[in-house]
Amino acid sequence: MDDNKVNPYTDPLVVSLRENVTEVMQHYFANLKGEEPRHVYDFFLDEIEEPLLSVVMKHTRNNQSEVARILGLSRGTLRAKLKKFGML
Repeated sequence: MDDNKVNPYTDPLVVSLRENVTEVMQHYFANLKGEEPRHVYDFFLDEIEEPLLSVVMKHTRNNQSEVARILGLSRGTLRAKLKKFGML
């Protein structure tokens, strides 16, 4: 394994993120109070995606080509996501 690559199964930050996601989802389902869960996947992705884009945009000083490369997205897809969250 390349020493520069993050192992998502052992890196403490990634494990912590996984644990937090698990806790948040368990809390969400435990507190529905009789409501039917709907569109959970889209809701959760929106909650994660916006701060992810924001932090990477700041890290790259708003260089969209670099953001797209870092995130593994096409520039067109990135622009659509940035528009969705009012970042363009």
